[in-house]
Amino acid sequence: MSPSSSPRIAVYGATGHTGRLVAAELRARGKEIVLAGRDDGALKALSDELGGVPVHQAPLDDPAALRALAEQAAVLIHCAGPFTHTGKPVATAAAEGGCHYVDHALEQHHTKWMFDTMQEPARRAGITMVTAMSFYGGTGDLLAAAVADGLTDVERVITAYAVSGWRLTTGAKQTAELLFADTRRITYTDGEQHVGYVEPRNAVFPFPPPLGPRTMIAPVPFSEVVTVPRHVRTRRVEAQLTADTFQEEQVFSSEDADAETRAGSAFTVAAQVITADGGRAGQVSGRDLWRMSALTSVEAAVRLAADPGSPGVYAPAEAFPAEPFLRDLEQLGLFTVTLPNKEAR
Repeated sequence: MSPSSSPRIAVYGATGHTGRLVAAELRARGKEIVLAGRDDGALKALSDELGGVPVHQAPLDDPAALRALAEQAAVLIHCAGPFTHTGKPVATAAAEGGCHYVDHALEQHHTKWMFDTMQEPARRAGITMVTAMSFYGGTGDLLAAAVADGLTDVERVITAYAVSGWRLTTGAKQTAELLFADTRRITYTDGEQHVGYVEPRNAVFPFPPPLGPRTMIAPVPFSEVVTVPRHVRTRRVEAQLTADTFQEEQVFSSEDADAETRAGSAFTVAAQVITADGGRAGQVSGRDLWRMSALTSVEAAVRLAADPGSPGVYAPAEAFPAEPFLRDLEQLGLFTVTLPNKEAR
C-alpha cells in the first residue's frame, strides 16, 4: 500500500506527557495533526486545549481502528510506552495502513524486533520507519554517528547519560521496571550481538568540565547496542547512566508530578568513540529531557513527511545525517551541541 497523501501527522499516545509535548510542538509549527490513543474522553479534552483538532480512538487490541488511523496520516509518531507491549500493534498498523512511522522506544527487544520483522513489510508498503527516536537511545545514536564520522578501526563506542531531576511518568516507570528486570539483555561485544544475562558494574565516565568524571551504571539496557552497529563499524557498544540518577528522591514516585517539575531535569549525553590510535568525543547538554525527546521525534516526523527517503526500517542516524540533525535541534535554543573538530585529526 502506498503512503497516504494526507499531510496529517498522527500522534499516538497523545494524552501522555511526551505525546502532549509532541502535539503542542506540531501545532506551534502549523502542522495538521490527529490526536490518537485509547481514552476518547482524554483525547477530546486535549483537543479542546489545542483549539480543536481531530481525534481518533484506537485501542491496542483493535487492529482495524489502528489501521484506520494510519490510513489518514502521512506520518505516525508513537509516544505510548512501554513499547514492549504497545510497539507491535502500532508499528504493524502503520505498515498495513501505508503510513511513515517514528517511535520513542527505548526497549532493546522492540528495536531489534523492528529491524528483524518490519523491514520487509515497510518496503512492501513503501514507507519509512524510524525506531528508537527519543532522548534515551536516539540522542546517543545520533551522537555516536556524528562523533564516529570519518573514523576507521573503531574499538568501542560508549554513550553516557548524566541526568538529574528526572521524574518518571507512569509509562516511563513501567518501562524502567521492565528493562531492569530483563535477564535476556542484548549486548554488542567482539563485533557481534549477544543475548543473555549481564552482571551490572560500576564504571567511571570522563564527562568534560564542568560536570567531570561520574560513577556510572554499566551497561544499561538501552537501544544503542542494536542501532549503533548498523552505521558504525565497531567491536563494542555500551550505554551507561549516572548511578546517582536513581538515588534521587522521587524518581520512582513522581507519576503525579506537574509539567513544570518534569521540565526541571538537567542532562548531558556524551559519546566516546575509541580507536586504535586514540579517539574523540562529543556531547549534547541542556534541560528538560522530555522536551528533548519530543523535539527529536517531531523533527524526524516533519522530515519524513517532506522527504521519506528509501522505504525500510532505520535507526535515527541511518535515517537522517546526524550532525545536521543535532545542529537543527540546537537552533531551537534549549540544548548545546559540542562535537569534535574532525579537521584537527
